[in-house]
This record gives sequence, C-alpha cells and structure tokens, in this order.
Amino acid sequence: MSAPRTLAAAAAVLALALPAAPAAAVAEPGPGRGELLLTLSGADHTWIRGVRLTCPDAGGRHPHAAEACARLAEAHGRPDVLRREDRPCGAEREPVTATADGRWGTADLHWKGAYSGPCALEAATGPVFRF
Repeated sequence: MSAPRTLAAAAAVLALALPAAPAAAVAEPGPGRGELLLTLSGADHTWIRGVRLTCPDAGGRHPHAAEACARLAEAHGRPDVLRREDRPCGAEREPVTATADGRWGTADLHWKGAYSGPCALEAATGPVFRF
C-alpha cells in the first residue's frame, strides 16, 4: 500500500472509532423560554422602572431571574395566572401598574395589570415583578 492510501485508510478507521461531535444546540422557543421587558409604574406614571427577563436565565438583569422564570413556566407565560402567594395586605393606597412585553415560547406577550399597592402586586406575581 502506498503512503497516501495508508494515511487515507488510517483516517477512515480513526473517523469510525471516534464519537461524532454533537450537533450545535439550536435555542428554539419552548414552553419555558421567553424574553420579556417587565415594567412597574406608580399612579399616573409618577415613577417607572423596568428590567429585562430572559428565560431560562441566560442573561438579563432581573435580580430573581431563576425564580421568576420558574413561576412563569408554571403559568405557561401568562402573568394573569401566576400562582398567588397567601399574604395579608392592608388597605393600600399606592397604586402600581405592571406590564410584561415580549415573547414567551412562540407567542407574543403584551400584558398589563393594576394593583392597589406593592403588597398586592407581590402577592399576585411573586418574584416576577420583584425588582
């Protein structure tokens, strides 16, 4: 056998012996994937703040991203059906408006909720709007 044929045969045997490299994972939208801009504002927009939430927690600046992503995944990305926390809230007089805009899975998400105050917001949305 000539040297080029020997090298080609050795390369073929080596290629069969080595495991194939895994295909690059493509981040497809799934049930627990989303990218949302979350905002909070006071009465008559007297103040406003916002944060980007990327799920699963692959970035963004949300201080409780892992918890927020888990809660949204439970609710299939619907802030209006988040699991409510049982906590007493007095008669609050500090209205808060929360919004979520972006994508969850393959669907666009545009949501807005109004609450009587921070305690009611926290009870209804848990870690999602805790920023």
